[in-house]
Amino acid sequence: MTDKDKSIQTAPEAQTGADAETGVGKVAGLRRARPCPICSKPSVKANYPFCSPRCKDVDLSRWFKGSYAIAAVEQDDPDDDDFGQFS
Repeated sequence: MTDKDKSIQTAPEAQTGADAETGVGKVAGLRRARPCPICSKPSVKANYPFCSPRCKDVDLSRWFKGSYAIAAVEQDDPDDDDFGQFS
């Protein structure tokens, strides 16, 4: 194994983009910070898009209760008379 091969194997920043001193990568966040939809506080990565487990549970509870139901408009079934006009 040459010296060049050894340096490639031992340099974590060369392989992962990590900072050699801290071991933390320099990757920017993939999502924009958004306010929590329940309380409008800034969201956190662990509970995204919510700010806390409490707000996450409040939202889940609203789904279970049907608060987020989409109103549907019922349409009449076509009658035989409706088909007669096209023949």
